Amino acid sequence: MKQILYIYTILALISCDNPQKSSNFDDEQIIDEIVQMFSDYHTDINKEGLTAEFFYLDKSPEFFWVPPGYKSALHYDSVRTILEANAKSLRVVKFEWDTLQVFPLSNTIANYTGIVNGQMIDTLGIESKVSIIESGTIIKRESGWKLLNGQSAILNTKTEN
Repeated sequence: MKQILYIYTILALISCDNPQKSSNFDDEQIIDEIVQMFSDYHTDINKEGLTAEFFYLDKSPEFFWVPPGYKSALHYDSVRTILEANAKSLRVVKFEWDTLQVFPLSNTIANYTGIVNGQMIDTLGIESKVSIIESGTIIKRESGWKLLNGQSAILNTKTEN
């Protein structure tokens, strides 16, 4: 009986071991692709405004986002409506990553988390600076990596006149 208990204990400890990493995809290549996508994402927003985000959002029925201040997930059409409305009131939008971590799950799916620093100037010339914590899932489509779902929250807000 003691031997069975000993073997059971060993098996239980072994089963708690860290899962083996899959070697069927290149983590570093996926991370590089996604970091480049996020760099392009912010560059395009900095040049074109909030509506540049549309190219980077997955348009599938699985898409959802919880924007700052919201308590539930919104689907693509709702997010698009909010971005279009806010874009009209902003003259300048600049975002850049303060921190960014990417966690590849497969060749076509990854999770990420990070902090984005932003500066916005509205049509009245009022400047707002924000830090946003964000996390989500990215999916690789034929047209490239897209934001599939996630959430973001404002960490702090500074307003200057």
